[in-house]
Amino acid sequence: MNGVLIPHTPIAVDFWSLRRAGTARLFFLSHMHSDHTVGLSSTWARPLYCSPITAHLLHRHLQVSKQWIQPLEIGESHVLPLDEIGRETMTVTLLDANHCPGSVMFLFEGYFGTILYTGDFRYTPSMLKEPALTLGKQIHTLYLDNTNCNPALVLPTRQEAAHQIVQLIRKHPQHNIKIGLYSLGKESLLEQLALEFQTWVVLSPRRLELVQLLGLADVFTVEEKAGRIHAVDHMEICHSNMLRWNQTHPTIAILPTSRKIHSSHPDIHVIPYSDHSSYSELCAFVAALKPCQVVPIVSRQPCGGFQDSLSPRISMPLIPDSVQQYMSSSSRKPSFLWLLERRLKRPRTQGVVFESPEESADQSQADRDSKKTQKEKLSPWPAYLEKQPSHHPLQTKKQLFPDLYSKEWKEAVPFCETQKRVTMLTAPLGFSVPLRSTDEEFISLKTREEIGLGSPLVPLGDDDGGPEATENQSAWMGHSSPPSHSSKGTPLLASEFRGLALKYLLTPVNFFQAGYSSRSFDQQVEKYHKPC
Repeated sequence: MNGVLIPHTPIAVDFWSLRRAGTARLFFLSHMHSDHTVGLSSTWARPLYCSPITAHLLHRHLQVSKQWIQPLEIGESHVLPLDEIGRETMTVTLLDANHCPGSVMFLFEGYFGTILYTGDFRYTPSMLKEPALTLGKQIHTLYLDNTNCNPALVLPTRQEAAHQIVQLIRKHPQHNIKIGLYSLGKESLLEQLALEFQTWVVLSPRRLELVQLLGLADVFTVEEKAGRIHAVDHMEICHSNMLRWNQTHPTIAILPTSRKIHSSHPDIHVIPYSDHSSYSELCAFVAALKPCQVVPIVSRQPCGGFQDSLSPRISMPLIPDSVQQYMSSSSRKPSFLWLLERRLKRPRTQGVVFESPEESADQSQADRDSKKTQKEKLSPWPAYLEKQPSHHPLQTKKQLFPDLYSKEWKEAVPFCETQKRVTMLTAPLGFSVPLRSTDEEFISLKTREEIGLGSPLVPLGDDDGGPEATENQSAWMGHSSPPSHSSKGTPLLASEFRGLALKYLLTPVNFFQAGYSSRSFDQQVEKYHKPC
């Protein structure tokens, strides 16, 4: 487990054992690799701060409730309270860690001085140009990724390692290529190889969802025989699988990692492509920042050789009284605001009321009639479909969305990041509707523009989209909007059903293939190979 409790503060980073968290009250997640999420699960019930992409993955894959996830924009400074009365605050700035999608460094500033927690990171000189680090701030404590902090371990840059992989693949023009990866990371390497060799890269549906979120080139598919480069789990690269793969087609395997791995087969190649900083890069980073002290994040790895780059240490300031009270308060005790909110939402107990059987029967019938009328008003589907018995799903689809099943729509429906076509297993009619994923609530408008998600088409909850949003929604669906009982745009599904629909989804394989045309692929390859 790679996580720390920052002494004399209520801050914990990548540390999820509440039993050992002690006085920690503010929890931060640097990225979604498993060695940084040990102990984090769907039962987590504390505010948690991370980047927007990590927030999406955290809810999607670990099922942590959204009410506890607080996404913070990268590159911006955020003020957070350090006590329950708001007297003491700190500023936290998230910086890109250049490690994997969503990975960040945390820069904390408060009564404790200035603390930089790198998490896992691959140093580049551009990091020193970040506004938060160019203001002449003195870093008092640097929590450093010391994974490769070994002078004897010489690593190439990622560009040099990627060139080694390209040269290896060129020596095997007729072979299939299996690239062993962890569940997250090195997606940009796969994109580069696809464009270099003009071939599709075959991914698992889970990783394909990730590359779509990142807005990478349309060079990925889940069709097994579409391309010669396959990204597989690193545990699949073994002797028995190499024998099996080579029985059907000549195959080589590549493990892009800086770890010392014994190759169990002559066609397994280990290339030192690392997402962690090399020793020389760590030295350059520490020399530029000149912190007062360096604390290693990986306790089992060495971390030395920086003494000449350190500034004089300063004494630790006293912890403010309000922060001490906040840290000493029971972590199991909800805050006052949380208790107040729960109390306001809790229905008031009426006690026991005895009524005559006749009045009770009349009241029950009235309640049933009222609920039936309310259900008819709230139903987003046409009345004739409500009354009809269950039909074949395809027939119901044609009734609801005739344009989607016209002659020109007999092929696969096009897909982009802002349109998700999903099959709802819990729906009684069994039809498909275009629906915006609630997971995208974590992605702000600014982040959407950066990764190319675009604006949402379907309003959520009480979104003030107005008539214009409703008009756009109807135009995309090719079907008039259902009758609305208010001036605001009516969501396709009620909010309580939307969560269930997204939780129990089945995404067919051919659904992912629909958005990738050969024309788009050729355009991406032509752009990559076009001389500058």
